[in-house]
Amino acid sequence: MIKRHFILFPYWRYLLSFIIMCLSCVLSAQDFSIIPAPVSEQKGQGIFELSEATVLVVPSNQPAVQKIASYFSDKIKPATGLALKISGTPGTSSIQFVLNTKADAKLRTEGYLLETNPGTVKISANSPAGLFYGVQTLLQLLPKEIESKNLQAQMKWQVPAVTITDHPRFSWRGIMLDVSRHFFSKEYVKEYIDQLARYKFNRFHLHLTDDNGWRVEIKSLPKLTEVGAWRVPRTGTFGSNDAPKPGEKASYGGFYTHEDIKELVQYAKDR
Repeated sequence: MIKRHFILFPYWRYLLSFIIMCLSCVLSAQDFSIIPAPVSEQKGQGIFELSEATVLVVPSNQPAVQKIASYFSDKIKPATGLALKISGTPGTSSIQFVLNTKADAKLRTEGYLLETNPGTVKISANSPAGLFYGVQTLLQLLPKEIESKNLQAQMKWQVPAVTITDHPRFSWRGIMLDVSRHFFSKEYVKEYIDQLARYKFNRFHLHLTDDNGWRVEIKSLPKLTEVGAWRVPRTGTFGSNDAPKPGEKASYGGFYTHEDIKELVQYAKDR
């Protein structure tokens, strides 16, 4: 038996070397990663670099697409300091937003085609939603510092040359936030929605009421929030907390006004 082990050992050594070589090839080929993984991606030659000269190209008769271009401009401004111009005319450095006049069947409703080359980025889609998801991929191709809320003065905002074709596998991609058991502020909910948009979720379930709290203003029934939006403070795991004691003040909680709800609905709709 020992002899047989010594005879097989060289073959295992060669196999291990082969596996390591294959892994090295895979790792060297993956200079970027997109979440969720796109349907197909093909790396090209060179880079595209954002600069003050970069123009966001959108036809003037497409307000929904202009809104998406403005979203991109606003998103990158804190980290880059760039105030990109929106125009109908390409420049020497352009990011083009193209709404297909004839639907591309392979992109379906919410898919997109992203093509980046030195000097040009082109995002094309059958719908504004597809363009929006293409923007999310473009943001992921930029250095991770693009997410910073502070100016990153020394960064080069470069995107690798690549062709990405993508469309969602599922039409309903939803996630829920339970604000009944633990109240989250309006600003926190907005940040949560931003993260959903980043990873191309398209349905947001805001769980507003349950036995632990009532979180939405009903003007004809004011006690729903005067009483039902507050509970005694407790921390710990489920089932381990003490019941409220007689006379203990219900001071933890909160609720959303009508205007808050309208604002959150619009914020989610835009994304």
